[in-house]
Amino acid sequence: MKMTEKLRKVNRTLLEMWTGILLLGLICQIVGAFLVNDQFYYAKSLWFGIALAVTSTIHMYRTLDRGLVLDEKAAAKAIFKGYVFRYVFLIIILAIIMTTKVLNPLIVFMAYMSLKVTALMQPLTHKFYNMLFHETDPVPMPLDDIPAEGNGTGIPREGEGPS
Repeated sequence: MKMTEKLRKVNRTLLEMWTGILLLGLICQIVGAFLVNDQFYYAKSLWFGIALAVTSTIHMYRTLDRGLVLDEKAAAKAIFKGYVFRYVFLIIILAIIMTTKVLNPLIVFMAYMSLKVTALMQPLTHKFYNMLFHETDPVPMPLDDIPAEGNGTGIPREGEGPS
């Protein structure tokens, strides 16, 4: 099976996030090679943080996926609980790292925050995978062109229906 076919089977948003996280990890590794004295300690901390970020994207995806089948109030509660769980878990991991001094907590946290930078880079990774998979995004239709019956609610929008 071709590599592109394997990649197509992965959730597209996760794939784009993982690509961004790994790309940032590589950039940080290269930059660190010129700036850091203890290369092994830095690399160990960096890639542990990258692994945490990748794991966090999986947890985030699963939390959002579960929330989509719930009603609005339950979904908001479930998504918030997932958010709190991720950050409490991160705080616990960082506390363990700070007490054991096995890794550099600042580097681990910086690598974990690559998750945030990757979210901003997502339009670029999205374009990259569109080119790789020979795909184009659908052109969005203005809402005004969709009749009231087609808006999914059955309720006419402002300016539609009897006055």
